[in-house]
Amino acid sequence: MARLGNLERDVMEQVWAAGAPVTVREVHEALAKDRDLAYTTVMTVLDRLAKKNVVRRVRDGRAYRYEAVATKDQMVADLMREVLDGAGDGADRTAALVRFVGQATPEEAAALREALSMFEDDETSSRSRRG
Repeated sequence: MARLGNLERDVMEQVWAAGAPVTVREVHEALAKDRDLAYTTVMTVLDRLAKKNVVRRVRDGRAYRYEAVATKDQMVADLMREVLDGAGDGADRTAALVRFVGQATPEEAAALREALSMFEDDETSSRSRRG
């Protein structure tokens, strides 16, 4: 999954928030409320995101609408996986995970504990059905 620049992230926030395929004009109007941004800049960013397979184009008459290929949380998870994979195997990977968890806020740590518990419960249930 591609890493995104600041403007690409801002554009993606608009795409995700829409909940349906959006036009360049819709994204431009939303972003132009807070900054001076050319329509063609937004069009170029969406084209780049399509080439990176972050959004897909959907034909709508003579124009395109754009929709996200993945949810925001899926994209973040994919990026985290990519970075973790870059740490290598064994001790380096474990050290990176430990450091990440050590930097988590109490709320994030609680969410991680809950997620791990859910996965452990699922695995225990799967084993008992097989065995």
